[in-house]
Amino acid sequence: MLFRFILVGLCIFVVSACQYANNTTDSALVAVSKASSDSVAQPVHINYEKYKLANGLTVILHQDKSDPLVHVDMTYHVGSARELPGKTGFAHFFEHMMFQGSENVADEQHFKIVTDAGGTLNGTTNRDRTNYFQTVPANQLEKVLWLEADRMGFLLPAVTQEKFEIQRETVKNERAERVDNQPYGRRHEKIAEALYPEGHPYGWLTIGYVEDLDRVNVNDLKAFFQRWYGPNNAVLTIGGDIDIAQTKAWISRYFSEIPAGPDIPAQAPGIAQLSDNRFVTLEDNIHLPLLQIVLPTVHARHKDEAALDVLSNILGSGKTSLFYESLVKTGKAVQAGVSHPCSELACEFNLMALISPESGESLAGMYDTIQTMLDTFESRPFDDDALLRVKASIKASTIYGLQSVSGKVSTMAYNETFFGNPNLINEDIARYNNVTKEDVYRVFRKYIKGQKAVVLSVVPHGQSALAAAPQTFQSAPREFAIQQETTSIDVARQTSRTSSAGFDRSVVPEAGPAPSVTVPEYWRDRLDNGMQIIGVTSDETPTVSFTLDMEGGMLLDPMEKAGLSQMTAMMMNETTQGYSNEAMSNELAKLGSSISFTSNGRYTQVFVSSLTENLDATLALLKEKLFRPAFLESDFDRLKKQVIDGINSQAKNPSALAERATSLVLWGKQNRISLSQTGTAETIQNITLDDVKRFYANYYVPAKSTLVMVGDISQAALIDRLAFLSDWQGSDYTIPGYASFPEYQSNQIYLVDVPGATQSTVRMVSRSLPYDATGDYFHAQLMNFPLGDDFNSRINQNLREDKGYTYGAYSSFNGGKSLGWFEAGAELKQQYTEAGIVELMKEINQYKQQGITEAELAFMQNAFTLSEALEYETPMDKAAFLRRLVAYDLPSDYKQTQKSIIRGIAKPELDKVASRLLNTQDLQIIIVGDKQALQPQLEALAMPVHDISFAGG
Repeated sequence: MLFRFILVGLCIFVVSACQYANNTTDSALVAVSKASSDSVAQPVHINYEKYKLANGLTVILHQDKSDPLVHVDMTYHVGSARELPGKTGFAHFFEHMMFQGSENVADEQHFKIVTDAGGTLNGTTNRDRTNYFQTVPANQLEKVLWLEADRMGFLLPAVTQEKFEIQRETVKNERAERVDNQPYGRRHEKIAEALYPEGHPYGWLTIGYVEDLDRVNVNDLKAFFQRWYGPNNAVLTIGGDIDIAQTKAWISRYFSEIPAGPDIPAQAPGIAQLSDNRFVTLEDNIHLPLLQIVLPTVHARHKDEAALDVLSNILGSGKTSLFYESLVKTGKAVQAGVSHPCSELACEFNLMALISPESGESLAGMYDTIQTMLDTFESRPFDDDALLRVKASIKASTIYGLQSVSGKVSTMAYNETFFGNPNLINEDIARYNNVTKEDVYRVFRKYIKGQKAVVLSVVPHGQSALAAAPQTFQSAPREFAIQQETTSIDVARQTSRTSSAGFDRSVVPEAGPAPSVTVPEYWRDRLDNGMQIIGVTSDETPTVSFTLDMEGGMLLDPMEKAGLSQMTAMMMNETTQGYSNEAMSNELAKLGSSISFTSNGRYTQVFVSSLTENLDATLALLKEKLFRPAFLESDFDRLKKQVIDGINSQAKNPSALAERATSLVLWGKQNRISLSQTGTAETIQNITLDDVKRFYANYYVPAKSTLVMVGDISQAALIDRLAFLSDWQGSDYTIPGYASFPEYQSNQIYLVDVPGATQSTVRMVSRSLPYDATGDYFHAQLMNFPLGDDFNSRINQNLREDKGYTYGAYSSFNGGKSLGWFEAGAELKQQYTEAGIVELMKEINQYKQQGITEAELAFMQNAFTLSEALEYETPMDKAAFLRRLVAYDLPSDYKQTQKSIIRGIAKPELDKVASRLLNTQDLQIIIVGDKQALQPQLEALAMPVHDISFAGG
C-alpha cells in the first residue's frame, strides 16, 4: 500500500545541478513555484538536487535549515528478493555485517562513532532494499559520509570468520525472538510459502530460515557484497542543515574512487497466480484463533494500485468500514481489518479477523461471513465520503511527513530507488485523487470477487479441527541444488583499496563547529477554571497537535476494578450523544484529523491532531466527544469483551508475561500498579457501566489537567478557540497513595512457565529512584549509559557480540513521578539462560567494583551533550519537552543545568553512584520460559524458585 510512502510534500522542485568533477548531472529540471503552480495541492515546496557520480552512485540533496541536524540515508537496491534459494536471510544477515567494521573503521566502531557524535543510526532490510541511516548534528556530516564510504568501498578487508559467526548467531537470535517465540509469529512465513510458487523471491521471509543461515559461509557473504553493494546499486540521500557545495565536495572525496559493481538487471514483477484456494493451518501457542485471507493483486505503482488501496480502506479501515460494521461491532471478531501492502514485484490483499472463543463464531463461520460480505459488496453502494476520507488522509499524511527531515529523505530515497524519480509526491496524490467509484468496483471485480486465495487458519496447538477448512496445501520439502553467486569479481580478493585521492582514509574527519542549540521558545497560559496551557507556536508545517493530560489515570482505579480508567477512556472513543461511532469517525477522516482518548500510566490523555485549516471543525468534534459521551450499554458490552479477550491473548505472549511478573515482583499484590494498565480478566468483569459513568464524572475534570500544544497557531488564537474549555467545571480529587511494597533479603527467581517457548525472557529488577532532572536519578542514568544503555555498552557487547546469547541485552533506570526501578535483562537462547544470568550479574558487579573508565566517561559526555541538536525537531519532540516541564515542575533552563553537570562530572562521582545503586544481591530474577526444559539450569543457579501463574487473566 503506497500510502506509507506518501509522507513528504505536496510539491518538489529540483534546483539546477551544476557540473561537478567525476559527476554526471540529472537532466531533468522542474521549477515549480508556489505562485506559479496551477495545482491546488501544492502549499509546500521541498528543494532537492539529484546528480550521479561517474561510478553510478545516485545522490539526492535537500537543504532544510530549520534544525541543526542532518539525516543521511544510503539505500541499496537489494533485499531478500535477490537471494538464492537455499540461502535465504542473507540480505538481512549482511545488513548486520555492515556494522562490524571496515578497513578503516574498527569492529563496532560505526555505532560508537555516531553515538559519540550525538547521533542515532540503524539499518533495515525488506524484500526489495536495504537501507542504512544516521541522524547527526549538522557539524558531523563529513564523519558520517566517511563511515558510509568506508563500508561501501572497503568492507572486505575487515571481514573475518569470527565476525561472521557472531552475526550469524545474532540473526538466529533475532528470528527466535521476533518470529519463533511470538504468538502468530510464523503466519507471514506460512502465507508466503503458500502464495508464491517455488523459487519466487517473495516465497520466504526477509529474516530467512535457520537451516539456510547455518548453510552459508563467509565466502558467500563476500560474494553477496561484491554482487550487490556497488555504488551503481545505491542511492545516497542527504537532508537537513547542509551546505550544498561543501556536501558535494565531501561526497566526491569519499565516494568517487569506489569502483562500480556489476550491472544490476531489473527484476520483472512476479504477481502470484493461484489455480485453487489454498487452505493452510498453523498450530501455535495462542489463545484467540485467527483467520487471514490473502489474494494476489498487482505490483507497486501499477495503475490499479491506488484503487485497490481505496477498496481496502472501504472494506476494512477504521470504524467506517464494512469489516468494523459487520464483524467488530457485532462482536463476531475481536479485531478485523483489510490492508493492501505493496512491494516492488507484487502486492497482496489481506483480509483478517481475530476471533474470541466465547463469541460462538468459528473460523469456518467467519470465512463464510467474509465471503458473503464480498459477494454482496457490489450491491451495497458506498457513499462519496469514502473517497473523501482517503483523499483527506493522503493530504494530512503528506503534510505531517514534512515535520521531520528523516521522513522527507526516506520518501525521496524510496521513490528514487524503485522508480528512478524522487519527485513522485504530486503524481501519487493525483492518482489517488483521481480514483472513482467505478474504479473501485472495477478492481474489486478483477482482483477480489471470485478470485482464488490463500486462507490461513491459526489455531491453538492440538486444535486443527478449528481451522476454516481442512488443509489443502502443504509446503514442499526444501530440497534444491544450492546455487552460487555468479560475478566477474574475484571473491577471494581481500586486499585493501588504497586511496588515490590524496588523503588518508584511516583518519576520522574532524567535526565542524558545534551548532547552536536552543530549547523551543514556549508560552504559558491558564484558563479561568485553572487548567494550565503550555505551547510552542511553529509554522514549519500547517498543523496543530495537542495533548490534554488529566492526572490520575490507573492510580485512580479501585484494586478490584483495575482497568476502569482504561475502560472509561475506551468508552470516550465510542458513540456520543450527537454522533454514532461511524459518523464521528467519518467526520474526522474527512478532515484528516484525529481525536483519541487513552489511559496511560499516571495520566488520562486526549490526543488531538489537525491541519490548521481544519482546526475549528476538529475542536467542535472534540467538544462533542469530551462533554457529550453517550455511554451506550452496547458499546460497553462489546469493549468489555474485547478487553477480556485481549488480556487472555496476552497470556501467551512472553514479553507481556514478563511485564506482568515484573510489576508484581516490584510492587506487590496490594498496589494497583502491580497489575497491568488493562487490569485482569477478573477485575474487568467486575466493572459496570455505572462505574465508568462515575469515573468520568469524578475525574474528567480540569482540576489536575494540562494542555500541551505545538502547532501553527498563535497563543491568542488558540486560547480564543479553546474558550469552550473555560466553562468546564468539576471538583478536585486526591490521588491515592501506595500500600507497602514487598521486601526481599536475597536473590530469588520468579518463573512463568510457557511450555514450548524457544527462548527465555529474563529480567532482573529492584526498586530504585523516581525521576528527577538534575539529581540522583539523572546521575544514575549517566552512570548506567556505558553499563547497559547503549549498543556498545558492556552488557550488550558481552551477551550479544561476544557470547551470542541474545539479540540484545540492556540495563536501565526507570523513574516516574513517585516511583522508580532498576532493570537488566535479555531475551536469551534457552540453553544459555543460566549463563546469561551469570554474565549479567558479573557485568553489574564488575562495573560496581571498578567503575567507569575515562574513555567511557568521555563517550557518555559526548553522547549526552551533542545529541541535544536532535531533541526538538518535530512537534512530538517539542511536546515531549513541554510535557516534562509541566509534569515535574522543572525550570525552563533545566537542560542547561544538565549540560553543566555532564561536562563537569568526573569518574569518582559516577563511581560512587554505581557503588550505591548497583546492588546485585537486591535483584529479583524473572524468567518467562519452558520450565521443564529449564529445570537443570534453574537448579544450577541455586536460588529459590517461585512459580507465577496468570491463569484466568
